[in-house]
Amino acid sequence: MNRTSLLAALALAALAAGPSPALAQQAGKPDLAKAKEIATTLCAACHGADGNSPTAANPNLAGQGAEYISRQLEHFKAGIRVNPVMQGMVATLTPADMTALGIYFSQQKPQGGTARDAKLVLQGQSLYRGGDTARGLPACAACHLPTGAGIPKNFPRLSSQHADYTYAQLKAFKSGERGANAKDTQGSIMADVAARMTDTQMKAVADYTSGLR
Repeated sequence: MNRTSLLAALALAALAAGPSPALAQQAGKPDLAKAKEIATTLCAACHGADGNSPTAANPNLAGQGAEYISRQLEHFKAGIRVNPVMQGMVATLTPADMTALGIYFSQQKPQGGTARDAKLVLQGQSLYRGGDTARGLPACAACHLPTGAGIPKNFPRLSSQHADYTYAQLKAFKSGERGANAKDTQGSIMADVAARMTDTQMKAVADYTSGLR
């Protein structure tokens, strides 16, 4: 896929992706009280009760797009995205639970992060805003927005995300560990993007986005 085709795929994914299956199946008002209970008992150890993860290896969920969170939970449950820990966590969740959890975490306030390496940040900023024409890399901001807020339905919030987690996910996309399943439209796009990135570029973008506001 050349850069023009990749950009077209990004645009189509942003415009054409339908609502999360959990949202489509959800009837009535989401039970946010139940979602809070699940978050504080099932999710808190890895992601924090308010979605601010205490460990850099696990993602912050606070302020993340509701539909994005719900879709990832569905993907874990369906085996589209594979992680033994998460698949155990979602095993008993219903579509309504996954929808409510997405809404609950989206309403929590991110604590914010800080970039660590000044040189990497400059490289990351350049890649994030302008991409790398020589390697066929589109600007990250095209899908994740200049502020890193993401497009809630399709592309995740990157601002204030742990740099270690973002870097690990980029490596997973590049290796094919993530995004290989054709049912994961956005993941497949990211796998193609990450395949074009060097290890230094992945570290640079991860460090830069951790400090975005």
